[in-house]
Amino acid sequence: MADDLFFRTIPELNQMLVKRQISVRELATAFCDRLEQLGPKLNALAATTRKTALEMAKDVEGDLKRERLRGPLQGIPFGAKDLLAYPGYPTTWGAKPFATQTFDYKATAIEKLEGRGALLVGKLAMVQLAGGGGYQRASASLFGPGLNPWNLSRWSGGSSSGSGSAVAAGLVPFAIGSETWGSILTPAAYCGVTGLRPTYGYVSRHGAMALSWTMDKIGPMCRSAEDCGLVLQVMSGGDANDRGSAGKSFYYGPEYVQGIRRLKVGYNPVDFDEWADPETRPAFRDALDVLRRLGVQLQEVELPAMPYGTTAGMVIDAEAASIFEPLITSGRVDELADEGQIAGLKAALDLKSTDYLRAMRIRARIQDATAMLWRNLDILITPSRTRTANSIDQPLRSPAAQRERPANRGLTDLGALGNLLGWPALSLPCGFADGLPVGIQLVSRPFNENRILALGAAFQRETDWHRRRPPFAG
Repeated sequence: MADDLFFRTIPELNQMLVKRQISVRELATAFCDRLEQLGPKLNALAATTRKTALEMAKDVEGDLKRERLRGPLQGIPFGAKDLLAYPGYPTTWGAKPFATQTFDYKATAIEKLEGRGALLVGKLAMVQLAGGGGYQRASASLFGPGLNPWNLSRWSGGSSSGSGSAVAAGLVPFAIGSETWGSILTPAAYCGVTGLRPTYGYVSRHGAMALSWTMDKIGPMCRSAEDCGLVLQVMSGGDANDRGSAGKSFYYGPEYVQGIRRLKVGYNPVDFDEWADPETRPAFRDALDVLRRLGVQLQEVELPAMPYGTTAGMVIDAEAASIFEPLITSGRVDELADEGQIAGLKAALDLKSTDYLRAMRIRARIQDATAMLWRNLDILITPSRTRTANSIDQPLRSPAAQRERPANRGLTDLGALGNLLGWPALSLPCGFADGLPVGIQLVSRPFNENRILALGAAFQRETDWHRRRPPFAG
């Protein structure tokens, strides 16, 4: 198979299948071979699901022959973060204590994708317990540190590490990740792919490991903004098995969004000129220039001064402590691969209920205080991450601590705020710094994914960063 095949978008691959240029089995086999050959070299593969994928490929092939078309995902291989249940295969949550864990049912997100003919070809590595308790090193995983296909000495990002590197290296056309606080946007930015964190409740978490009941979100990592929209359309929808389900379905229709030139986009120059590392600033300035050429109305804004990070951290820690209480009290928490994470989980178990309730009250105040942002704005934009990927042998927090922090916070708290309130976000590749990808994020109010996807697609029509391929070839 020509390497070009592995970097095509979902609509391009679907057209090849519909036009009989390649069979479903041939496509699935090609991606299974590539994932199994190269995935372990990136510490990205948790388990191959080749047998199940090829069995399902027969039925999908039959549907295509009979012209029973089920949409653009029909026959498209994909990977899923290893916190999503899939019968017949381990679901390890990236952690040694759960290395042999299995479930006899499918996560709803996977079930919906397979219902439209998509083929799961592998479960992808992740940071243990999706980072619950906090972790200090890239090696905090049963599978070792996620390696970045742009530079194998750098991290692919967490906690959806395998999903990010697998899409970037062309091991799968798209992958499913999860985000509680940065776990889709970080690997998307570090690996140079497009990642979508959907509105809280849009995608069912049934069958997914819980880290924070009120903040967990399931979303796609893809080649393009359009691909993200197509995947979200299939995965979204109400689910009685998920009490956090919004009971809403998403329909990808960027053509119905108001004209790009009418979009009001809020930003703060300090994010791009001071918070961003010096080597990344040219790429971010160029990205802002692209938006200006597209005609969006850029407006300077700043967030109200509130404890976004502290509040989000308290909610996650308290809920994670409750979820993982059996692991902590049994002593098996000591089997985890990161000492900081072990200590963090143990400490979280000592949090007071009054502290958690206070955080939830502050969360409500934050929601009220930030609601005014959307009165005159459609989208907020900041760097997805203000620096490039960490070295895998360095503590994850050390680079930021070495540089003086700007006095103005700008929109740097948007990651904590967006996750705390369940706002959707889209990370787009926007250039390189020292040979490593950087990305920008577009954020909007809940259930306005089409707005950020429309602007993201327009940005990607003007640039080719999402089409770049890493040097990694195994």
